[in-house]
Amino acid sequence: MYQCRFSGAGRRMTGRRIHNRLLSCCRSVLSLAILLSLPAAYGQTPLSLDEAERMALEADPAVTARRARAEALREQAVADGQLPDPKLGIGLYNLPLDDFSLESQPTTQFRTKIQQAFPRGDTLRYRRLGTEWMSKAEQAETLLVGREIRRDVRQAFLELYYQQQAAAIIDRSHELFRQLVDITRSHFAAGRVSQQDVLQAQLELSRLDDRATRIDEMADVQRATLTRWIGDAAYRPIATDFPRLPDLPPLAELRAALPGHPAIVAASARVEANRQMVRVAREQYKPGWNIGLEYRKRFGEDPTGDDRADMMAAMLTVDLPLFTEKRQDRRLSASQQHAEAARRLREKRLRELRRMLAADYARWQRLGEQEVLYSERLVNEAVDSASAALNSYQSGINEFTTLMRARITELDVKLQQLRVRVDRAKAHARLLFLVSDPDEHSQPAEGEHE
Repeated sequence: MYQCRFSGAGRRMTGRRIHNRLLSCCRSVLSLAILLSLPAAYGQTPLSLDEAERMALEADPAVTARRARAEALREQAVADGQLPDPKLGIGLYNLPLDDFSLESQPTTQFRTKIQQAFPRGDTLRYRRLGTEWMSKAEQAETLLVGREIRRDVRQAFLELYYQQQAAAIIDRSHELFRQLVDITRSHFAAGRVSQQDVLQAQLELSRLDDRATRIDEMADVQRATLTRWIGDAAYRPIATDFPRLPDLPPLAELRAALPGHPAIVAASARVEANRQMVRVAREQYKPGWNIGLEYRKRFGEDPTGDDRADMMAAMLTVDLPLFTEKRQDRRLSASQQHAEAARRLREKRLRELRRMLAADYARWQRLGEQEVLYSERLVNEAVDSASAALNSYQSGINEFTTLMRARITELDVKLQQLRVRVDRAKAHARLLFLVSDPDEHSQPAEGEHE
């Protein structure tokens, strides 16, 4: 009866092995089908992080849109500083309705006039400066979008690298767990272990397959994320070398660079643009001017028989801002509130960048300490513990649960080592988002430009 239970268990285990093999084959066939459906060029060379960044920055429409906005505002600033177009007037005055004669009445005139308006005070100058500062804000936003794209591509690429390398670790462990199943079966056949150990070994092997499936799922999600920036190139194989990032400057240099961050430069430019609008509002308390020149053509002859003399008129119109309570005062107050809001938003953004720097730098440092601990001690200790547990199990000293726990710990430690390394690189990428790029030209600081 004991041998009969073992045979039944062996048949059940064989069926599970076949099922697991079928699942593994299905995943392989699906991955192969995806790769074959893509252009042939994508399957030839591995995708590196540098190439992914370059492709993302070249193809992303957000960068192009920001540049177009900045150029539009630069052109608009020129127009905002110009005087209004002059006005030309033509008219026939005092034409008699009884005979419509041009010469019968001495007051009949043909008039041609030209008028030019001059806005109040230095309104045009301050409006032009305000638009120029908005253009500078858009230029800084262009740099900010580029940094955000580079940061997000690095994050997605590093996560995809983790999933790919984790899948490789699990594939290597799969053979070890399969050997454990075979060893447990042979010991069960010899009566050295119970059927529970055989079932537990097969369960852990199935759980390993489930882990592999979840990792494949996450890898697909990260590839789909990368397609937002680089399209179908995201489905190319990822380079096996760990992605290299530029070196980080010291913490003091990182802190000092924050005021020159594109987000702060853009916020400062908006503050200055709003201050120019405050100046525009103050100029509305001054009078505006309108100058006109008119030529008057007269028809017919005077009583002496000579042609009537033509006439000319010059006109000056002045605004009288006498009642300012409901117009100028309110507009000035509104512009001052807008300027204060922009200043507060700039301060908020700077505080947020300082918080990001403190949090990510601390995380980067602690993960570095963990990375050293894993590479120097934990991984070696986990491997040695698993080997010792296997030898003890084969010698009949330890139970199967001890061996399986040691193998699972070894796998978890290796995956955690990879997780720590990738997470540290992701923190590194977030810190690089705060670092000034040598190719980025800083905008003038607040108050430097008039």
